[in-house]
Amino acid sequence: MALAKRISNKIKPGTGLTMASFLVILGIWAAVAYTGSVKELFLPKPHRVFQAFGEMYNEGILITYAWDSTYRVMVGWAMAVATAVPLGMGIATSRRLAALFQPLMEFARYLPVVALVPLTLLYFGIGDFQKFMVIFLGTFFQLVLMVADTTAGVPKDLSKAAATLGASKSQTYRLVLIPGALPGLMDDLRITVGWAWTYLVVAELVAANSGLGYMILRAQRFLAIDRIFAGLIIIGLLGLATDWLFRIATRVIVPWSDKNA
Repeated sequence: MALAKRISNKIKPGTGLTMASFLVILGIWAAVAYTGSVKELFLPKPHRVFQAFGEMYNEGILITYAWDSTYRVMVGWAMAVATAVPLGMGIATSRRLAALFQPLMEFARYLPVVALVPLTLLYFGIGDFQKFMVIFLGTFFQLVLMVADTTAGVPKDLSKAAATLGASKSQTYRLVLIPGALPGLMDDLRITVGWAWTYLVVAELVAANSGLGYMILRAQRFLAIDRIFAGLIIIGLLGLATDWLFRIATRVIVPWSDKNA
């Protein structure tokens, strides 16, 4: 009984509702598909999608394609993080950088990434780097502005107090701005890695020969709707996994965050 109580205490409130929401969606899908309300050409039966998982696994593409897509998403997103975080913090703390870069970021974030795909092919070729750049472009500009907004939200009195005590600019960044902004920055990173997954199919739209996006587009040509659904489910599960890992990382890295209370 004590063990059961301990386990129940660790389960977050609302977990049952979360599971129920997925089961309701699955139930509606099954009801619509098996009653024939929608033709199988448009909505495959759940068991056909699970069979598609098995077929792809037997063909040796399920894990390989999932890994290729995860690799492309993570590298492209990491490139965006490595450049957007320092630039966003610079915009928040420097009027010159804000005047120089913020209007450009505001302009570029409205550009549709799909329209930039032909240019990425022209400039970066057809290899993985082109796919990294598509995901980079899909997340970089938004992340810069989010980081700038998060950093600007750190109370300025803290920076002034640090300067009064003799802290240098680098010490102010290291001891005040970064710890103060870090909880919000972790949320920014978690949100943008989700966006990176949404750009996966766009990244693998052209000149790809592997990956979940490539598999979905190839299945579309042959009207293999079950494989399209399987690919979408895998992308969704991988996205949920990264989101879950970020939540755990936030608790570990920023234990002082109010969200951990």
